[in-house]
Amino acid sequence: MALPGLSLPGLGLQPSATPVYGGAAPPPVEQIARREDLPPQSEWRFEAAFGQQYNIRLLSGQAELFGVELAPKQTYNLSGCKGAIFTWQGCQLEITGDAESEYSAKETEYAVEWLNLHGMLETARDEAQPDGGPRVLVVGPDHAGKSSLVRSVAAWAVKAGRTPTVVNLDPREGMLAPPGSLTAAAVASQLDVENGYGIPPISGPTVTPIQTPLIYSYPYASSSEKPAVYKALLTRMALSVTNKLEEDATAKQSGIIIDTPGSLNDPKSNYDILNHIVSEFNINLILSIGSEKLLNDLTRRFSMGKAPGESVPVLRISRPGGTVERDAVYMKQLRMSQLRQYFFGNAKEPLNPHSHSINFGELGIYRAKSSSDASNTSTGFGADDDDYTPNFGTTGSDGDFEKVTPSAAMTGSLIAIKFCPASSDGDAVRDSAVMGFLYVAEVDEARKKMRFLAPHPQRWGDRALVWGSWPEVVADLLT
Repeated sequence: MALPGLSLPGLGLQPSATPVYGGAAPPPVEQIARREDLPPQSEWRFEAAFGQQYNIRLLSGQAELFGVELAPKQTYNLSGCKGAIFTWQGCQLEITGDAESEYSAKETEYAVEWLNLHGMLETARDEAQPDGGPRVLVVGPDHAGKSSLVRSVAAWAVKAGRTPTVVNLDPREGMLAPPGSLTAAAVASQLDVENGYGIPPISGPTVTPIQTPLIYSYPYASSSEKPAVYKALLTRMALSVTNKLEEDATAKQSGIIIDTPGSLNDPKSNYDILNHIVSEFNINLILSIGSEKLLNDLTRRFSMGKAPGESVPVLRISRPGGTVERDAVYMKQLRMSQLRQYFFGNAKEPLNPHSHSINFGELGIYRAKSSSDASNTSTGFGADDDDYTPNFGTTGSDGDFEKVTPSAAMTGSLIAIKFCPASSDGDAVRDSAVMGFLYVAEVDEARKKMRFLAPHPQRWGDRALVWGSWPEVVADLLT
């Protein structure tokens, strides 16, 4: 059985005999199920590898994963997930498949604290001033539970009838977009147990509730690689989000919750980017999780000695006992899974990508220069000197975006489609939001044609395309 969309004529690549959805292989025909009885205020912690079948079904009671309730008698495929299913009142689970680690835990005091935080935010929303509801910044080192906290608080807010705006500033993993993206989305419907925030409409139609994200391309793994570009995108995103909230009273009252990468917690930079986020998004509450030093540093910077109205409260939030480190191998598999899901969907909601073959002359591709680029005089990447346009960008001394001729080096890369025209200058290319993403399936330098895989059958028209070094090349996305 072929993957959906891969039997299109002219694609030129052969899929494997077994379909792959989201990086997970289909389960065996039969697995032995086992049952686990969880007492009140306990949780089932598990680490399921990609490619392993790991299904959970709620038989009785109540349970939730990152704040999202499990429906009774429904089977959830949690392959590739590291999580904890929490129960307030007790429950019985039916588990099928193998995990790298799984156990029942009773040390769950953090859950009560997180629920109290939700109650505090609800009070702030009820008492919202004209400036709007709470604008929360979640900070901490990697693997401290920041994303779990954000998802849980957002899910509880939706359950309470709110429409919180969730902002993801970590380019290493996507939220409603592939990696290499900074995303903001007003969450108006309940999150999904398996897919989290869901699947964006730019990936195609789905049967589950969808969110409409605002996406900016940041094709670097860390904010420290191109801090000027990162800060410029934060400013642009903050302006867009603020303007959107002014148009929606419910979303404005519900507030903003911002998830950040651990790389921002760098005292050597004097917390420069964190200061920028607090200023641009007008943050009125900072939550510090997993680092006592960071808590004290931010308290001195934003709370102590500040005049009334200028102080930003900094609260310590408990780190969940079940947090685990996600190593480089797992993170690479997660990125692969997110890319596959963007183009192919998952086992329950398969999507049909489309093949587009386009001449070089019809494309305006800009390369996002990396910090290792010593000079803008080298053509590189297989470009001919006559066709190469160096230093097209205007950000920084050498420019951060340069127009390039397509080359075989782009094969297997992800390319962002910007809303701005292909003739735009570097600042416009950098600041423009993303319409969608393309996968470079083939580059024929002899015939001067490129073949793309896209979620939508229609051409994108006169748009700037951005190619960067992140996420890394995926040569086997179609296998």
